[in-house]
Amino acid sequence: ECIWTDWIDVSYPDGSDRNGGDYETFENIWKKYPSWECAKVENISCRAEKFPSQSIADLGQKVECNVNTGLICNNKDQQIGGIIPMPVCLNYEISVCCTPNRPECLPTPSTTSTTTSTASPTTSSVSSPISTTTQRPTTEETSSPTTTT
Repeated sequence: ECIWTDWIDVSYPDGSDRNGGDYETFENIWKKYPSWECAKVENISCRAEKFPSQSIADLGQKVECNVNTGLICNNKDQQIGGIIPMPVCLNYEISVCCTPNRPECLPTPSTTSTTTSTASPTTSSVSSPISTTTQRPTTEETSSPTTTT
């Protein structure tokens, strides 16, 4: 199951840079928070920090918000007008519903693969049904009797 994060804001738009903007991308989040545990983003919610209850469409800004990249807002794509009189991006924040990067949350491998038993026991946190019969471990070592005459 995916888990919703708190609101994330790792970038702030520079109003004086026409080539700047607000970039709440997953790449920028991982740069700032290397231990961020999100294996796969399932859903995303984006909002303007100063106008959290208004939809981005109502703000009149051109913003990309998707599960593949995060949020991208380029100053150069904004028009004069809308909620602010300047053609610059507002400061945005995102919340994502992601599958945590933990073994118990990741997909399990296919159970149709062949398993080979070894002499040393192994433990695993994920078990998959193989068969209902018990298989004896095989060993690589062999012993042969020594004969002395």
